[in-house]
Amino acid sequence: MAQPDKKLFENLSGKGKAIGVLTSGGDAQGMNAAVRAVVRMGIYVQAKVYFIYEGYQGMVDGGDNIEEVSWESVSSILQVGGTVIGSARCKSFRNREGRLQAACNLVQRGITNLCVIGGDGSLTGANLFREEWSGLLDELVQTGKIEAEAAKEYAHLNIVGMVGSIDNDFCGTDMTIGTDSALHRIMEVVDAIMTTALSHQRTFVLEVMGRHCGYLALVSALACGADWMFIPESPPEEGWEDLMCNKLSENRARKKRLNIIIVSEGAIDCHNKPITSDLVKDLVVKRLGFDTRVTILGHVQRGGTPSAFDRILASRMGVDCVLALLEATPETPACVVSLCGNQAVRLPLMECVQMTQEVQKAMDERRFEDAVRLRGRSFENNLNTYKLLSHKKNISELPKDNAPCSSNFNVAVLNVGAPAAGMNAAVRSAVRVGITEGHKMFAVNDGFEGFAKGQIKEIKWGGVGGWTGQGGSLLGTKRTLPAKYFDQIAEQIRTNKIHALLVIGGFEAFLGLLEMVEGRGKYDEFCIPMVMVPATVSNNVPGSDFSIGADTALNTITDTCDRIKQSASGTKRRVFIIETMGGYCGYLANMGGLAAGADAAYIFEESFDIRELQANVEHLTEKMKTSIQRGLILRNENSNENYTTDFIYQLYSEEGRGVFDCRKNVLGHMQQGGAPSPFDRNFGTKISAKAVQWISKKLKETYRNDEGRTFRTDSGDQGRVFANTDDSVCLLGMRRRNLLFQPVTQLKDETDFKHRIPREQWWLKMRPLMKILAKYKTSYDISDAGKLEHVNMCRRKDETGAI
Repeated sequence: MAQPDKKLFENLSGKGKAIGVLTSGGDAQGMNAAVRAVVRMGIYVQAKVYFIYEGYQGMVDGGDNIEEVSWESVSSILQVGGTVIGSARCKSFRNREGRLQAACNLVQRGITNLCVIGGDGSLTGANLFREEWSGLLDELVQTGKIEAEAAKEYAHLNIVGMVGSIDNDFCGTDMTIGTDSALHRIMEVVDAIMTTALSHQRTFVLEVMGRHCGYLALVSALACGADWMFIPESPPEEGWEDLMCNKLSENRARKKRLNIIIVSEGAIDCHNKPITSDLVKDLVVKRLGFDTRVTILGHVQRGGTPSAFDRILASRMGVDCVLALLEATPETPACVVSLCGNQAVRLPLMECVQMTQEVQKAMDERRFEDAVRLRGRSFENNLNTYKLLSHKKNISELPKDNAPCSSNFNVAVLNVGAPAAGMNAAVRSAVRVGITEGHKMFAVNDGFEGFAKGQIKEIKWGGVGGWTGQGGSLLGTKRTLPAKYFDQIAEQIRTNKIHALLVIGGFEAFLGLLEMVEGRGKYDEFCIPMVMVPATVSNNVPGSDFSIGADTALNTITDTCDRIKQSASGTKRRVFIIETMGGYCGYLANMGGLAAGADAAYIFEESFDIRELQANVEHLTEKMKTSIQRGLILRNENSNENYTTDFIYQLYSEEGRGVFDCRKNVLGHMQQGGAPSPFDRNFGTKISAKAVQWISKKLKETYRNDEGRTFRTDSGDQGRVFANTDDSVCLLGMRRRNLLFQPVTQLKDETDFKHRIPREQWWLKMRPLMKILAKYKTSYDISDAGKLEHVNMCRRKDETGAI
């Protein structure tokens, strides 16, 4: 029985309602996932759902452009880029006559709920259409095109928007549908270009899309460690030509064999004059004589398969879009479904549009700081992190090999647990931010075991060059816990005068820090600030919604499932059973199932029995009678000790005999390999930078000398760091909208140590989405949905910054 404080979507019905879905403006990967979610959720709640082909043009033209669709209509589109229902710029919809005809076409089909997937122009047009709706209907009655009864029955038009744009230029949401996929395309090109640039010691100038928004350029520069970047929101200062050339020249002097410069297509200088990729190239060739090439990525960024992130984002938003339409009243303003941190929120559409327009106004008036602020906290954090790591102004002032560090603090970085893509980006960020903060940075090889053996050495700024795009752990990592090496680790901390510890790793890193806290009673050497950054493909660390490496693994699973499903396109009537990693944590299986369009995902957190297995077989048997003649089942490796992958394969094979045949695939360690995804590079870079800044703050707070608590200012000071409070050993994690430092001792109560998973996991709320989109009847808690917020309120709640 449902708890009284829960709001269940079963109480919402779409019976008698009709929903139209259209895509408008520029296409973006993930639009099809959003269309699929709207169609299936709409049909699930018994509403009629219509495709409106070719955007607003199809709405104006009517006829076959507005078509009722079925469940099967959106089969096999999840993995397809672009938009299968088409998108077009429509001049006629900008005129009242065009909107009048569009209203007539909708009323004739009883459509009074519109889901619009597009950019700010498309959504502004939808809002105007809604505001004019009653007047348009009155005019249609007067001209005899519709009956008065129809005008009365369809008197109100509800609009809900989803932002589909690779530019991520819409204020009010941290990520728009398509942005992550575009970053994937950019990083694929950058990684490929780096190998040829290294061979010939070349400089490459890459121009990326974005129109008047520099998000793609900013994040790709952050993710690849670009030498210089140009974006419209933050133009370079006067004399940038000298600064850039000096930096490129000094990088070459430091034996860096390549230079990467990222230019946003809308880049400008502080006088609002365009900065083009050719201008930058000519400058480098003229001033430095470097062999320089320009690569304009163009529409490659719009193409290709949507990433796992975009599929999940679009599916979440599509479902919430239908819920918002069902809950809408005549008084409800048109809203847009957005992402704030890790939470889906609804915001008034025109508030977001107005703020988006304010950004352009601020840039036109050269109020660039306001433009950055208006872009949102996520954009602001990205820019601040890039500036911190790029060290534009004073690269020549970085500590040389024998130069003293300004803080005299030594900070050690180590990886613990299994390797995860993005670990190296996190280490690079930590080292460079630490050096920027004035610390001496030490790299520890092979985790706590290597620490005990003295495998520790100082690492310089150039020592982590080119690390962002490399998978695995270049430092080396082991699962060994520190307790049995306490004596040796204490000796190494004492010998190397380590004042703080940054641990990047998974559940073993969490357990290791808990042991170090316990060891403080015996070892004063452990009374130093320690912070953990979660990095594991399993995403099973308490205190954080995401771990570095999980997104890369999710993309590997999704890509593999796409290929496996495609292999059945000719044979038909085939069910694939895929085993994923994760230990007892079902994150990869569940979210991989949602991203790949699976029929079921078996996980440890939701127990299942033979009856459910039988029900799934029967469900697939019915599915084979439709035009969708293939199935996909995911199973977490430790979901059940008896219902193994082999058992499920044999059960499905036997029970489906004569209806479908089965194949199985164990993905194994390929989920831990490969180059890190843009999300993992960006997440690892930003979270590590924040962790080191916390360390700097704690070192100042916990430094003591004979005169009391003061921060040391010279190497002759004989004080020491002493930190023995719970809040001096923290885990930095993302929770809903915020990045939070949480004492590891406080996280013990939130942890299931036997199964190495958090007791509560946010993604379990996404589980019903996969079931609904696979046509299973289920219960769905929508307590978090339905609250219309305001743009400023959304930003205020995000106190510590979105990722």
